[in-house]
Amino acid sequence: MPAALRGKPFVAMVAGEASGDLLAGLLLDGFKKRWPQLTAGGIGGPQMARHGFDAWWPHHKLAVHGYGWDVLRKYREIVGIRNQLQARLLAQRPDIFIGVDAPDFNLDLERNLRAQGIKTVHFVCPSIWAWRAERAAKIRASVDHVLCIFPFEPELLAGLGIAATYVGHPLANVIPFEPDKDAARAVLGLQPTDRVLAVLPGSRASEVKHLALCFFQAAALVKRAQEAIKIIVPAVPALRPAIEAAAAQAGMLDQVTIVNGQSHTVLAACDVTLIASGTATLEAALYKRPMVIAYRMGWLSWQIMRRKQLQPWVGLPNILSSEFIVPELLQEQASPQALASAVLQWLDDLDHQPAKMAALHHRFLALHRSLQRDTSQLATDAIEKILTN
Repeated sequence: MPAALRGKPFVAMVAGEASGDLLAGLLLDGFKKRWPQLTAGGIGGPQMARHGFDAWWPHHKLAVHGYGWDVLRKYREIVGIRNQLQARLLAQRPDIFIGVDAPDFNLDLERNLRAQGIKTVHFVCPSIWAWRAERAAKIRASVDHVLCIFPFEPELLAGLGIAATYVGHPLANVIPFEPDKDAARAVLGLQPTDRVLAVLPGSRASEVKHLALCFFQAAALVKRAQEAIKIIVPAVPALRPAIEAAAAQAGMLDQVTIVNGQSHTVLAACDVTLIASGTATLEAALYKRPMVIAYRMGWLSWQIMRRKQLQPWVGLPNILSSEFIVPELLQEQASPQALASAVLQWLDDLDHQPAKMAALHHRFLALHRSLQRDTSQLATDAIEKILTN
């Protein structure tokens, strides 16, 4: 009898960055409750390790995105890791492989493992509804099942011949409907009456490279307009030197507080956030915080991405709402002056437009409710069906 049917499944997983590590950790929590003797290994980070995950490589090895030189510099190393991982998994034969996000890495690996009879699942549907629609055929060839975090995705995938289950967004269960701002501020040494701006320039080296200096230059303009404002920056520890260098270059190193990690605490504590497009924008929406979304990338990456974009929005709160409920400033639009102006507009609205701010809070609350499900249980139920079929 296979180990999975004896309640001792061996699950292989790959999470490629901090957000994937968090999502995978939530999955493992549910798996461990269902199968206490479960073992898991592959590529992951500290959140997965808390649940007994054996990280053969650290997740930050895969934290790269875009096109051109951003990827080419690490291409050989990433391909080498994938080849070594694939060989190990084919030798050890896990009961199931779960790729958590990181589609550029995971889909090829999943396709090769599936061709050798290993069941494969992808957690977080690649954004074929936003861009890269050509991935649909690749997903169909690579995975037995997709675990979806947005409610419209299973129907879309079913139309493409891909089995899927909506499991809700795990973060909707982690983040409270009404975050405790004062408690978060106490953790960060802030006062309840402080006006606080959170600056989140991204969790990837390439994001920090393209955004951090611009963000700090914008923060300097905000500080000039509102001298008393407190500016907090949660930093991925490995990227802290680059973030500090950007702050210093903008003349802001002694004007901001940089903390290791704690992005959720910072979002709970802030009044407004200047934030890189990505998962963090959804986190900010779940914390009900007004935001200015920005993104910059290399010229070649931008030319390729803009041709693949299928929707007018890039920020998740706007995509899920099908309208611009928060501003987005991309590429040349994301100048320090424009970013600062958008931040200052939110700060002014907080003081003078209570009806506008209440409406935004209501939209974010409705979004939160639409995403809240028992993700761990639904995902575990779906995995159990795959294991026993």
